[in-house]
Amino acid sequence: MYEVEVKVRADHAAVCERLDALSADPLGTVTQVDTYFDAPHRDFAETDEALRLREERSEGGSVTELTYKGPLVEAASKTREEIESAVADGENVRAIFAALGFEPAATVEKVRERFAVGDFTVTLDAVDGVGEFVEVETECEREADVEREREAAEDLLRDLDLDPDDGILTSYLGMVLAADDDVSE
Repeated sequence: MYEVEVKVRADHAAVCERLDALSADPLGTVTQVDTYFDAPHRDFAETDEALRLREERSEGGSVTELTYKGPLVEAASKTREEIESAVADGENVRAIFAALGFEPAATVEKVRERFAVGDFTVTLDAVDGVGEFVEVETECEREADVEREREAAEDLLRDLDLDPDDGILTSYLGMVLAADDDVSE
């Protein structure tokens, strides 16, 4: 499965007006705490991979997921292979990782408000320490479909009065790490 995602920095108030005009369906708001892990056997920063444990809380309760993110598959978007699985006990997963030498690298906390627009999910993200963003994403089974899906996501950004040329390829993890480096200098 490929997650096709385009992301821009944007003021949420203006985007909410456009989402209303597009008759977007609200999907709810969640708080996510993402812990990223370093592997003892390779450098994920060099291989452009990520291993993440996500704890998500909403009014309906909480869920924990484990995600592997592969390297980017194209330069124009944040499209990656993604493998996810639900986790019954996040603390036990952390203990397993520690026993195998995987160390927490960083934590990213955000509040996400999601909307459905056709086959796309539009997410308004408020990321602690780095600001407000809008993501437009969808999924596809085949790498051959990535470009078509990215172009459709960019069209939806335009419908939201956002410029795809302002797209950001840096992950929230990368932004948080850069912000932490700026603070420590």
